[in-house]
Amino acid sequence: MYDKYESPLSSRYASDEMLRLFSQRRRVETWRRLWTELAAAEHALGLPVTEEQVAALRAHISDIDFEAAAEQEKKVRHDVMAHVYAYGKAAPAAAGIIHLGATSCYVTDNADLILYRDALRYLRGELVKLIANLAAFAERYKALPTLGYTHYQPAQPTTVGKRAALWMQDLLSDLEELDYVVGTFRFLGCRGATGSEASLLDLFEGDREKVEELNRRIAAAFGFDRCFEVCGQTYPRKLDSRILNVLSAIAQSCCRMANDIRLLQHDRQLQEPFEDSQIGSSAMPYKRNPMRSERLCSLARYLMADAANAPMTASTQWLERTLDDSANRRISMPEGFLCADAILRLAQNITAGLRVNEAILDRSVREYLPFLATENLMMEAVKRGGDRQALHEPLFHGGGAEAAKRRALRSDLPLGCDRRIRHERGGDGRTAFPRKLHWPLQRTGRSLSGAKPQRLGGRPGRQRGAGRVRRRRPWNTEQSMTAWARCKSRSGRFGGRRRSVPAATFPSASVWSPCRARSSAPSRRSRRLRR
Repeated sequence: MYDKYESPLSSRYASDEMLRLFSQRRRVETWRRLWTELAAAEHALGLPVTEEQVAALRAHISDIDFEAAAEQEKKVRHDVMAHVYAYGKAAPAAAGIIHLGATSCYVTDNADLILYRDALRYLRGELVKLIANLAAFAERYKALPTLGYTHYQPAQPTTVGKRAALWMQDLLSDLEELDYVVGTFRFLGCRGATGSEASLLDLFEGDREKVEELNRRIAAAFGFDRCFEVCGQTYPRKLDSRILNVLSAIAQSCCRMANDIRLLQHDRQLQEPFEDSQIGSSAMPYKRNPMRSERLCSLARYLMADAANAPMTASTQWLERTLDDSANRRISMPEGFLCADAILRLAQNITAGLRVNEAILDRSVREYLPFLATENLMMEAVKRGGDRQALHEPLFHGGGAEAAKRRALRSDLPLGCDRRIRHERGGDGRTAFPRKLHWPLQRTGRSLSGAKPQRLGGRPGRQRGAGRVRRRRPWNTEQSMTAWARCKSRSGRFGGRRRSVPAATFPSASVWSPCRARSSAPSRRSRRLRR
């Protein structure tokens, strides 16, 4: 098990039910059921197939010798004929009538149609569970206000429940599309080498009605009410495109929802489930990464890319049959279903335990409430006879500029200091920081965001130009390194000569600040200090 590669979809992500559905045993058992129903229909319509032979086939559907089939396939290089041989060994009384009047696609394509239909029905149930989770969540938080975003910038308020309804609407659209595709499924039947049913017509001596009745009987045995009216040796590969398009649509909707959750978890407005013993980061123990949503988005990208296989295959089928679809479909179709299953399971898990931080939502709404009201004020002013365009400009310049200042100020503050500050405004309108908040700025002359504030360090004093108050300024990274090099030069480490020191001899910039050293050459200020 550990010495050979296995797909992570089967080992980590997909459900046991979906894995059983696309297992080799389920596929070969479906082949044998198809051979049995073909023999039963041929017996009922008068061909030389006995009831005992049909009973023997039915009794050995699950008695599969995979080793014998694999050995035979090495000899004949044909998987279907290898399993005809293995089935004949299990039911020797019926070995002579297995696969009578059929081609390989009778078992391979009809089995695929059966498996794909059953898989879509299973996924439909999982999709309905996800929609139910979101419906309950939307109902619970339908009246909880939250800040709406357009372009990921604060816009008008909405509610948490309404946002969940957006996600749910996409999924309901996917459900409608899935139901439509399942509703239009048709059976291939036993159609011969080129879709003309020539072999069966020979067996039934030209009686086309019996051929059509045989196909109706087989289709009904597997729950289909109709067959394709016209086909080649295979069923139309356009159906594969429809199937993978549905799976891709589900991936798109779930990925959109998961991306929204990831964005909102950044501000701690929403949080996906986090278990008591779960580790968020191997390096940073405090972190709670949205790993479920991130995994969902990753799988969704794979499924959306996988969906491109089906249209390329459908567009390159030659005439009545070509085999270049086979290897691609063996991979792209089952893995598309497994991936969709994994995505829906993750989405169910996330939505069942999604947490809402109401205090943070309330704080965000209150912070932007004055700006959110500007549109309402403008509408009310227009109703009272005002000019919308004339009103828009002062509201834009006033509200927009103030909102920008708030964002810039908030992003320039050290973490956790926003509640301790009294903002003192300088003469040019920029923020002057109190002395007690200089601790993260002393070494670098910069805030944690990298921007230089107006005034740093020193004793409180009047504004620049208002009097002769000299302030002590902290050194930034370049000045500190230059002073260090000058001290080493005087001590003789560099031969007592005053010269610029290569950048490689400086201490690591990370010792001093998050900023990188700008140059190894002395700055203008350092040259003045030397003189």
